[in-house]
Amino acid sequence: MDQDYERRLLRQINHQNVPEGHPSKSGYAACSPVTVKSGDRFIPTRAGSNWSINFHYANENCWSPNQNQRAKDASTDTGKDAVAYAALLRNELLGAGIETVPDPHTDDRQHTILTQDTHSLFRYTIHTKRVPFDNEISPYSLSPLSNKSHKLLRSPRKPARKISKIPFKVLDAPELQDDFYLNLVDWSAGNLLSVGLGACVYLWSACTSQVTRLCDLSVDGDSVTSVCWNERGSLVAVGTHKGFVQIWDAAGGRKLTSLEGHSARVGALAWNGEQLSSGSRDRVILQRDVRTPPPVERRLQGHRQEVCGLKWSPDHQHLASGGNDNKLLVWNSSSLLPVQQYSDHLAAVKAIAWSPHQHGLLASGGGTADRCLRFWNTLTGQALQSTDTGSQVCNLAWSKHANELVSTHGYSQNQILVWKYPSLTQVAKLTGHSYRVLYLAVSPDGEAIVTGAGDETLRFWNVFSKTRCTKESKSVLNLFTRIR
Repeated sequence: MDQDYERRLLRQINHQNVPEGHPSKSGYAACSPVTVKSGDRFIPTRAGSNWSINFHYANENCWSPNQNQRAKDASTDTGKDAVAYAALLRNELLGAGIETVPDPHTDDRQHTILTQDTHSLFRYTIHTKRVPFDNEISPYSLSPLSNKSHKLLRSPRKPARKISKIPFKVLDAPELQDDFYLNLVDWSAGNLLSVGLGACVYLWSACTSQVTRLCDLSVDGDSVTSVCWNERGSLVAVGTHKGFVQIWDAAGGRKLTSLEGHSARVGALAWNGEQLSSGSRDRVILQRDVRTPPPVERRLQGHRQEVCGLKWSPDHQHLASGGNDNKLLVWNSSSLLPVQQYSDHLAAVKAIAWSPHQHGLLASGGGTADRCLRFWNTLTGQALQSTDTGSQVCNLAWSKHANELVSTHGYSQNQILVWKYPSLTQVAKLTGHSYRVLYLAVSPDGEAIVTGAGDETLRFWNVFSKTRCTKESKSVLNLFTRIR
């Protein structure tokens, strides 16, 4: 053994054997008490640890990519029983304190009780906080379950949401054009469906199933490129290939006026009270009051290519426009320049929809090169969420009663998807069209939708429920939700 190492070892042993306060051989006194060494091992204390919360923090950024599939499986009766059983196990084994069965379509993080002030997985001190009395088991109870689990088992079960994957009606629509930039189907408040077929506009009554021809533009050598009902359902605007916008009285079957101003086809129309906005291939948006003479108009120029989507907000204050230049613009009722511009899409923006439940929430969808569904907060100008749908987004529409929306798609899956917001989980996937689902309209009661495609068929689906969303809140700060 090395002599230097042996000398150091003996000196250390002698130092440890010297009693406290006794002078050492080297002449130095022990000036500090002997401290207890804890060693090099740290054993975590399991008492008082909420493992459900701790593991949630450890994995909160590591969600599985098949979360949508698991949420869809949980919508069945067997899946809901599995969710309730999992919540019961978390109560009894982990002390989660869950009193109601979680909704499988909402984010799991909403059901986590954030009571921990630390994000560490293990703790090394005993948590002395006393468990509340309502989570303790009564000494007179014959059940081994806690009070929280009893409340969980007694909580009401929501009925299973079932959406039929078969349309309840299919209508033939000969000469329905397969053109992404047109808007040829709209549903009025009077339960009349207007469809542009070639050079004619037809009206179909959802009450009597009677079909009438409103107009025929073949006399003028023109064709229909867009149709749009006003809010009352009495007037229908018809955009033509030559750039005209005709206003028709649906009940009387007569043309009231024909508006000029566009030099190319009018593919997008949107009513705002008595004002009508029209978007054209000439890249211009015209706003006109149908009660005033034709020369009075507002010209909005912001797109560099064809305008293919127009939607007014529910409060009638902002107009959203989408174009083939991949831009989404937001205009107000006074300025001639866009107040907001969003350039995140990589393809044409035709699908536009304002949320009727959240003020300032705007949804948009991109074409084949983009395939993304994006959400925007127009109050702050921030991008909220986005998801890749896997195919061209052709149309968007929000449910009037629940916080859900439906999207129709083209290349390459030709499908119809129902989404739950804000979790963006798929509630249903509907197929049946053999061509791109280019046209979409919602019934006046908000329960059914109609879709049109290049396969020259109109299909009617029951996708939305009539139950109003309980989370919908009307803020007193919103000046447009009440009469002042």
